[in-house]
Amino acid sequence: MAAQKSDEFYKKLREQLAETSKWPSDYLYKFIVPTDGNKIEQINHIFDNTGAVIELKQSKKGKYTSISITVNRKNPDAVIEKYKEVGRVEGVISL
Repeated sequence: MAAQKSDEFYKKLREQLAETSKWPSDYLYKFIVPTDGNKIEQINHIFDNTGAVIELKQSKKGKYTSISITVNRKNPDAVIEKYKEVGRVEGVISL
């Protein structure tokens, strides 16, 4: 089970995003999940109605699926909000 990211992690991420990007901006999320239609569907649902472009790629043996999601976010807090939502899906690894 993946550990929840700490407040310190998100604070540092917020600072990095604020320094390196102009907002609003497209942001690329990358996740790895066990290949399970339900888990993939949960992540798709989190990004419903956001205009996200979602790409799926299965690992060689098909055990895991890599999910790349490009979506326009209005600010670093909006980026972090989605990381926290996806973090509640069991077994997800955020890259």
